[in-house]
Amino acid sequence: MTDVPHRPIHKLLIANRGEIAARIMRSCADMGIETVAVFSDADADAPFVRLADEAVRIGPPPSADSYLRVDRILEAAKRTGADAIHPGFGFLAENADFAQAVIDAGLVFVGPSPDAIRSMGSKQRAKQIAKDAGVPVIPGYDGADQDPAVLAAEAKKIGFPVLVKASAGGGGKGMRVVKSEGGLAAAIEGAKREAKSSFGDDTLLIEKYVERPRHVEIQILGDQHGELVHLFERECSIQRRHQKIIEEAPSPAVDPGLRQLMGEAAVKLGRAIGYYNAGTVEMILDPDGAFYFLEVNTRLQVEHPVTEAITDVDLVELQIRVARGEELPLDQEMVSHMASGHAVECRIYAEDPANEFLPQSGRIVEWDAPKRDWLRIDAGVESGSEVGIHYDPMLAKVITWGPARVDAVERMIWALRRLSVQGIRTNRDFLVTVLKHEAFLAGELHTHFIEEHLADDRGASVSPGLTRDAALAAALHGQGERRHSLPGLRSGFRNNRFVDQELRLLHGETKVAVRYADLGGERFRASIAIEGDDVVSTHVRRVAQDGPVITFEDEAGHRQRARVIRDGDAVHVMIDGRNQRFAVEPRFPDRSAESAADGAFAPMPGQIVKVLVSEGEQVTTGQTLVIMEAMKMEHSIGAPHDGVVAELHAKEGGQVSEGEVLVVVRSAGEAEEEAP
Repeated sequence: MTDVPHRPIHKLLIANRGEIAARIMRSCADMGIETVAVFSDADADAPFVRLADEAVRIGPPPSADSYLRVDRILEAAKRTGADAIHPGFGFLAENADFAQAVIDAGLVFVGPSPDAIRSMGSKQRAKQIAKDAGVPVIPGYDGADQDPAVLAAEAKKIGFPVLVKASAGGGGKGMRVVKSEGGLAAAIEGAKREAKSSFGDDTLLIEKYVERPRHVEIQILGDQHGELVHLFERECSIQRRHQKIIEEAPSPAVDPGLRQLMGEAAVKLGRAIGYYNAGTVEMILDPDGAFYFLEVNTRLQVEHPVTEAITDVDLVELQIRVARGEELPLDQEMVSHMASGHAVECRIYAEDPANEFLPQSGRIVEWDAPKRDWLRIDAGVESGSEVGIHYDPMLAKVITWGPARVDAVERMIWALRRLSVQGIRTNRDFLVTVLKHEAFLAGELHTHFIEEHLADDRGASVSPGLTRDAALAAALHGQGERRHSLPGLRSGFRNNRFVDQELRLLHGETKVAVRYADLGGERFRASIAIEGDDVVSTHVRRVAQDGPVITFEDEAGHRQRARVIRDGDAVHVMIDGRNQRFAVEPRFPDRSAESAADGAFAPMPGQIVKVLVSEGEQVTTGQTLVIMEAMKMEHSIGAPHDGVVAELHAKEGGQVSEGEVLVVVRSAGEAEEEAP
C-alpha cells in the first residue's frame, strides 16, 4: 500500500458551470465543504452561481476568455482561499496541463493524475496502451503522419465505411462517418477544422466503422493506495450527432459473463496507467458480442447519475475522498453485490429535433418539474434563464429508477410528460417518442437507432384535436385572468351581448380562431376553427383555475388539465404531455418583415468559419455556401435554389445574428436582368 498524505479540503472551487457545478455543490454541502463558483458574464444570474457560498467573475461569455482561462481560475482559487479544484466535465476537465497547474499552485486536483490524463488524452496513445494491456481495439490508423493524402490512403486500405475522428477531445466533435471514397476528402478537412477549433489539435484517427454498434461504457473508480474497481456498465447507444441523449444502467445487452469480461478489461487498462479517481472506459459492442476499446474519459461523465442510482453511491463524494488521500470504502467483491434495479437518464437539450436537432437559444419562460422519490433532475436552468450561443445547449438531465427496466422507462415517460419547459424548443417530446418505440422497449439498441427508426418521426407533429384543446385552454385561461383583474365587471362585457369573444392565434403558419361566449356558472359556448380543417363547436365548463393551471371539461364529460403561460404576444400551452406555442395574431400584421425566398439565412446566432462561394458564382440547390459555428457545433448553410450568388454578406470570422441574410441567390434569369 502506498503511503499517501491526507490533504484536507475545506473549500472547493468548481471550474465549470451549469448543472454539473450545481450537482458538485450539493455533494459538498452534504460533506460540510464550502464551495466557490466561477462564472462568465453570460452566467452572472445562473442558478449555480447563487447556490455557491462564494462566486468569482472570470471573464466575458466566450469560453476561451473565461472557463478556459487557467490563470483566472487559479487566481479565483487564491482570492477565495480554496483548497481544491473540481473540473466537472467539459472545458478543462481532461486537460493535463490544467491539472498540473492546480497541483503546482499547491491545491488539490479532484481528478486523476496529470500523467493519466495525458496518456489517455491522445486517442492514438490510448489505443496503443490498450493494445499493450491486452484490451481488444478496433482496427485502424493512428500514425503520426497527418497529411490528408496519407489519411485518405489509410482509409482506403482499411476499407469503407470508416470513422474519421479527432484524437483529442470527445462529444462527437471532429468526427465523421465516411461510407465511400467520394466523401472522404471533405470529411477529413471538416474533421480537422472542427477538431482544431474545439480542442486546439487537428490530429485525426481513422478506424474501421462497426455497423449497428452499441456504445457501452464501464465506470471505474480508484484510490491513491492502489485499489481500483469498476461499478458496472452504462448503455449509451441512443445518440444524435455522435452525442448521447439517453443512457441507462445496466445495459440490456450485457449478461453477467460479458459484464465480468468488460469490467476486468476496464480495470486492467486503468491499472496500466496507474489510474485513480473516477473515470470511464468507453467501448464498442458489436452485434455478435465482441467488444473493442474506444477511449477513456478521465473525468466524471454526464451520465454518472444512472450508476449512482443502481449502486446507491455518491461518485462526487468518493472523488473528493480519493483526492483527500482516503482509501476507497469498497472493493470489487462488495461492488458485485451492490447493483439494484434499473436507471434511465434523458438529457434535455435546447434544440429542434424536427430541424436536424439544430440548437436553440432564447429565454426559458417556465421551468416546472415534477417530484417523486424515484425521480432526480439535475438542472442548470430555471424559469427566466437565458440560453445563449456560447455553451453546449444541454439544459438538464432527468433520471428515473425502477426495480426493472420497464419500470424505469415508464417512470421516465411519466416524468417527461410532466416537465414543463416553455419558451424555447427542446427535445423533450422527441425523447418520449424514442422511449415509446417498440425497438427501444425491446432493448434492441445501437448508435444508429434514431436514423433507422425515427428519421421521419421526430415527435414534432401534433394532432388537430390536441391543437384545438390547447387553443381552447389558452382562450379560457385568458378569460379567467381578465376576470380576476376586473372583478367588478364580467369578462367579455359588451353592448351587444350576443357577439362572442374571439381569440385569433397562429400555430406555426396555421391560423387558429377561438370564438366563445360566457354562459355564466363557469360554462361557455365555444367554436374552434383551424385553417384547412372543419370548425368544431362545443360547450365547456371551467372546473378550476390556479395560476398557470386550468382544468376544463367538455360536454361529453372529458376533463383535461393544461398549463398556460403568456409571454408577450406568445402563449405557451402544455396539455396531454405536449408543449404547443401560439402567437397572438395582430389585427394589423406588418408585412415588411417577410423574408425573401432568395436568401440563405443564419438559423441561429453564431460565427462564420468558412465562406465557400463568391459573388457571381453559379450554385445548385442545397450546395453549401457558408459554414458557421454555434453552440460548439458546425452548421452548413445551403443554397435555397439553383442560381447565381448575387450578394455575399458573410465574412469569415464574423459574428451573425439569427435570421441574418448571409447570401442572396438569384435565378439565372433574374441575375441577367439585374446586370448593368
